[in-house]
Amino acid sequence: MTAFLFNLLLAIGWVAVTGSVSLLNLIFGFLLAALALFIIHEPFGGKTYPRRVGPLLSLAALFLKELSLSAWKVTITVLSPDMKLKPGIFAFPLTVTSDFEITLLANLITLTPGTLSVDVSTDRRTLFVHALDCSDPEATRRNIANGFERKIMEAFR
Repeated sequence: MTAFLFNLLLAIGWVAVTGSVSLLNLIFGFLLAALALFIIHEPFGGKTYPRRVGPLLSLAALFLKELSLSAWKVTITVLSPDMKLKPGIFAFPLTVTSDFEITLLANLITLTPGTLSVDVSTDRRTLFVHALDCSDPEATRRNIANGFERKIMEAFR
């Protein structure tokens, strides 16, 4: 996020230096700043900022897709006359390790309708998740691991 803000600041600086305030010039400044940041890249050997953009956009697209699908499923469940629900809490074994990654995963799970992150174990290896329909917790675990968790690891490692 810091790199994005720095990129935006450099783009605004470009607009100020050139004296041409236009959307096209701002976009050009943004691309030029991204190239400059790519050349000097992060000092600690992490992924460079431009290389993270794709995985971050992929994570955002996955979140929007899951948000839409789960909202639809919750709507259908609530509007159905018999509402055959089996709510419950299940343990999700974490592959992500940093506090940031765990927090991001927990928030993405909580923001999708029908699921809620309840707690993280003290050893930070398990996330407890409440699901509106917990009839198949193994499938839900697989969906989280192959979806949000995998995309988080691609974007931040």
